[in-house]
Amino acid sequence: MTDLPTTPADNRPYSPGLEGIIAGESSLSYIDGERGRLLYRGYPIGELVKGGSYPAVAELLWTGEWNPGAKLPCEPVSPTVLTALRALPRDARPMDALRTAVSVWGAERNPSWPATAEQARSLTASSPSALAAFARIRQGLEPVAPDPELDLVPGFLYQLNGERPSDESARALDAYFIVGAEHGFNASTFTARVISSTRSDIAAAVAGAIGAMKGPLHGGAPSEVVEQIHEVGSPDRAEAWVREQIANGTRLMGFGHRVYRAYDPRAAALRQVAESMERKPDWLALAIAVEDVALRVLAEKHPDRPLKTNVEYYAAPVLMGVGLTPDLFPAAFALARHAGWTAHAIEQGAANRLIRPDVRYIGPAERHLPGA
Repeated sequence: MTDLPTTPADNRPYSPGLEGIIAGESSLSYIDGERGRLLYRGYPIGELVKGGSYPAVAELLWTGEWNPGAKLPCEPVSPTVLTALRALPRDARPMDALRTAVSVWGAERNPSWPATAEQARSLTASSPSALAAFARIRQGLEPVAPDPELDLVPGFLYQLNGERPSDESARALDAYFIVGAEHGFNASTFTARVISSTRSDIAAAVAGAIGAMKGPLHGGAPSEVVEQIHEVGSPDRAEAWVREQIANGTRLMGFGHRVYRAYDPRAAALRQVAESMERKPDWLALAIAVEDVALRVLAEKHPDRPLKTNVEYYAAPVLMGVGLTPDLFPAAFALARHAGWTAHAIEQGAANRLIRPDVRYIGPAERHLPGA
C-alpha cells in the first residue's frame, strides 16, 4: 500500500461538532454566552418578551422592522394536510406529525426559491393549526377551525383545547414562543440553511429542521425536566436529591449550555413570566426551589466550570402551566422556532452560496482488490 497525497483539508484544524467554527454571517441574532445576553436584530430578549408579541418578533426577524401591533392569526388546515394527518397512526410522535404536515404543505403550495416573508408568514401560521389538529385526532376528537380574531399563540391553544385560553395562559406561551424563536446557528437552524443553500424551498428547509430538532440532544430537554421535578417530589427533598444526582454523576437537566456560561437570558425571562402567573401550581414552586439548590450545589462542586440555568428548565413549567402534555413540548418548540428557521431561509437566499465544507479522510490508504 502507498500513502495518499495530502490535500488542503488535511492541514486545517478539525473541530468536532464544528464547535468554534465560523460557518456564516447573520444579522438575525447575537448571543453573548459569557455575559448571558441574547439580542434579536439588536433588541434584548427580555425587552422583546416584556413589550412584544410573537407575531411582532417574527416580523422583526423576517423583515428587520419592529411593528408591535403586528398580527398573525392561525391559518386553516388544508384538506390535503388534514387527510395526511388522519392517515398517521394515533401513536405517532407529534414531531413526526408536524414534519409530515410541513412536507405536505410544501407539496401543495410548491413555494418558489428564494424564500420570502410571505411564505414564512403562511407556513408559520399553518403549522400550529396542523399540530393542534393532530393532537385532537389522536384523542378521537375533531379538529377545531381557527378563530380569525385570535393571534397565533392564543389561536393555537384554542384549536388545541376547543375553548379560548385565559389571557394569562396565552401570555405565558407567547413568551415561550418569543424566547424560542431564534438562536443562531444551532443544529436545526444550520440544517435549514444548508437545505436552503441548495435552492430548495422553505418547506423542505423547515421539514429538515424539524428532523434535526427531533433528536433528544436538541429538542427533548423540557420533557426530561418535568420528569426530574416530579422525581424530587417536594421542596424539602431538593437538597438531598440534587447532591445525590451530582454524586452519582447524573446530569441535571435544565442546567448548563453549549454556548451560555452565564444565566441563560431566555430562562430569566421565562422565570419572570412563570412567577407572575396568579395560579402557581405546586410544581412551579418546586421547580424554583430545585433551581436555587442546584445552582448553589453546582457552584460548590464545580467552581471552575459554570453551570447555569438554561431555557429548557423554565420552558417545562410554562408549557405545563398552559396545559400541554410533555410529548407536545418538542413540537411546541418547533412551532416557536418557525420564525427563526424561515428568517434564516430568507437570509440564506438573499446572498446564497452552497454550503459544502471539506472533510478530512482518515480511512485506509489506497489499496487494490485481490487479483486486480
